[in-house]
Amino acid sequence: MKGWSKVALGELLRRSDEATVLDPAAEYHEVTIKLWGRGVVSRGKVRGGDVVSVRRVVRANQLILSKIDARNGAIGLVPPELDGAIVSNDFPSFEFRDPERCDAAFMGWLVRSAPFVELCKAASEGTTNRVRIKEDRFLDQQIGLPPLSEQQAIVARLDALAEKTREVEAHLDAVERDSERLVRSYIFHPAGDQAIKRPLSELVQHRPTDISVDRTAQYRFAGVYSFGRGVFPSVVKAGSEFAYERLSTVRSGDFTYPKLMAWEGALGVVPPACDGMVVSPEFPVFSINTDEVLPEILDIYFRTPEVWPALAELSGGTNLRRRRLQPSAFLRYEMPVPPMATQLMVREAFRRTQALKSKHAAIRQANAALLPATLERLFAGSV
Repeated sequence: MKGWSKVALGELLRRSDEATVLDPAAEYHEVTIKLWGRGVVSRGKVRGGDVVSVRRVVRANQLILSKIDARNGAIGLVPPELDGAIVSNDFPSFEFRDPERCDAAFMGWLVRSAPFVELCKAASEGTTNRVRIKEDRFLDQQIGLPPLSEQQAIVARLDALAEKTREVEAHLDAVERDSERLVRSYIFHPAGDQAIKRPLSELVQHRPTDISVDRTAQYRFAGVYSFGRGVFPSVVKAGSEFAYERLSTVRSGDFTYPKLMAWEGALGVVPPACDGMVVSPEFPVFSINTDEVLPEILDIYFRTPEVWPALAELSGGTNLRRRRLQPSAFLRYEMPVPPMATQLMVREAFRRTQALKSKHAAIRQANAALLPATLERLFAGSV
């Protein structure tokens, strides 16, 4: 960085104002920009005839930013797949004046750095909810610019580092998928003694609501994520903030689901972190008969995507988004239950899988921080 010459962004960038005449029958990608340097992506396609305001065309490798959120890292290069996409005036884009002076890929890395985000903040002004970047002030900002050969060397090193971090994530994902697949195989494809299908009424017991709501009291709710992501601590609400007269307490090892979203994989065993929290009457709560089935078996089974279509069929309602899985229908559902010896083995494997994920979480956190930290060290003082 020492010796990099300072140059105003306006010497490197030129505002692009390519107008477009939209074909009413054609479809066009619209652009959005993720915060904190996470990329320029399509927000979806729109039919030309449905566009009522002025749009501009953007081209691959142009620098594009959000006037509102550039100060939050919403800036980046237009990827090749969005060449010819359309944007509103809230997303100004810029061409590079001289590719022999400034490599677009180098700028693409620079704008993802924390120092450059600070530059965007300095170029923004307005009241709390109306802060916008000022283009002229933005183009007046100066950056340190190394020679083209050094820019290209920096890009090569950063590209290699980014690829390594992607490989680490892919490896961790593959290991976790394989471990989960192995654990599930003991339930869905058991060796030796076959799992016997049993109705849930033999395995769990539906508990009635147990709390009369006090409008002056505070309640900590548990929620259930869709797509097999389990039960989690949710919001705290005063009794005056909702209309339910009754609530249910959930205890670690209970089973619950939201009636509306069960078909989308929103079911799970209550973890220790949610012990003693409450759920609304729209969340039936079940005690598990652990002499017959271990909580981990239920958790693994109902977090499996192949199970969810059957739950959708059991859910009554006028359309998919309004279907409810009633407790009576849930209790009629039959699931394969392995012998207890197999269940104990599955539980041990499941616990090891969870411990592995905890270790992976620390690795993922360090891996995710590596590239931003490298960018900050590399570009500190250059912006």
